[in-house]
This record gives sequence, C-alpha cells and structure tokens, in this order.
Amino acid sequence: MIHDHRSLSARTAYGGGEARLLAQFLPLVRKLAWHLSATAGPALDADDLMQVGLIALTECARRHDRPTDDGLAAYAKLRVRGAMIDAIRKTQTETRSARAERHALDEARSALVASLGRPPSETELAERLKLAPAELADRQRRALPVRAVALCDSYDERSTAFATDLPDAEALLLEAESHAALSKAIAALTERHQLVIQLYFLEELNLAEIAAVLGVSVPRVHQLKAAALKALREALEA
Repeated sequence: MIHDHRSLSARTAYGGGEARLLAQFLPLVRKLAWHLSATAGPALDADDLMQVGLIALTECARRHDRPTDDGLAAYAKLRVRGAMIDAIRKTQTETRSARAERHALDEARSALVASLGRPPSETELAERLKLAPAELADRQRRALPVRAVALCDSYDERSTAFATDLPDAEALLLEAESHAALSKAIAALTERHQLVIQLYFLEELNLAEIAAVLGVSVPRVHQLKAAALKALREALEA
C-alpha cells in the first residue's frame, strides 16, 4: 500500500500544534503571573500578567518548528517572564535608584525597631545609615512612592486640589468681548475725551496734573472726565 506523506510534517506528527503547547505550559504562565504580581503594584494584577504571558507563549508556540519540545520549556519561560517584567516596568513611575533607596531605608528602620523596641528617631536613622540629617531628609524625599492615577477617575470639581484663580473659558470670552467693545467705544470719543481717559486711567495722573497738561482748570477736567465716562457707558449699554 502506498501512502502520500507530503501532507505530513514533523511538527504536526510529534508536536501536537499550538493548542497543545499552550495547554502544556499554561501552569508555567499562571505560576509566573502570581509570583510577579506581588511586585507589579496596583496597576497590574495576576490576571493582567496572565494575558501578557499567554500572548508571549503564543508567539513562542508559533515560532517553535522543531519535531520535539526540546528546549521549548526554557525558551518559553524566558520569554514569558521577560514579557511580564516589561509590562510591569511600563506601569512603574519611579526609577530603580528610588526603589533601592526606599528598600535601604526600610531595612535600616526595621533593624532599629528590632534592636530598640520602638520606632527610631530621625537622628538614630541617620546614624544607622551614616548620613547627615540633611542627606537623610533628601533621601527620604526621593524614596517617596509615586502612584499614578487616571485624572478622569480622581477629578472632583469640589476638591480644593483642582481649584484655580484663573478665569474659565466663558469668562475669558466675555472679557475679550468687553475689551473689544470698550476699545470701539473709546475710539468713538472725541480726541480731547480720549486724552483725558488716557491720562487718568493709563498714565494715572490726578485732576490737577491733567489740568496742567491740558492748560485748563481742575473743574473743567472733572467735566471732561464725566462726559467721557458717560459717553462710554452709553456706548457699552447700547
């Protein structure tokens, strides 16, 4: 009997395809996800890392074209773990040096609590780390944990953290419209009234100084200013 072997492949005959490899190494992905989730922080949990690991495992299964599974376990573990670590690093907002400094501070503080039977003072902690008080304060500041949150989830218009003295868009628009209307109204004044407005409001001269500039009496300056303001008020209210 003659059989056509052209449709057979070593991977299909011995490997069992991607589905079998995924089922075979699924416990490995689950174990790595639970192990690394402790260091992932609140941004990622074990289920998120499982998804990352399964994607990396699928890529490994597709690239594996050998007739046996020799070497696949070590390769898959390396790729899956690397993919999970990369995902964790993308969500972290602090540097390695900051994490190392915080770890050193925690270790020194724990050792002092064990030996003293109480929380150590800043001076005792500085002596333990062989640092000056200013250096300790600076290191503690750098080692403060950083937590990233979505602005849309934390925004509260009633919170003082988001309060500002700047005008909103509507106020800015109304102010711009008012400035344009005021400029138009001033341009419509007579030259003498424009000069009085400029000297009084922009140059901040008093009535006596304006009278000296214009060569008129102080009561006349008062009349000119009142007439100019009345004309501006009527133009803006029109």
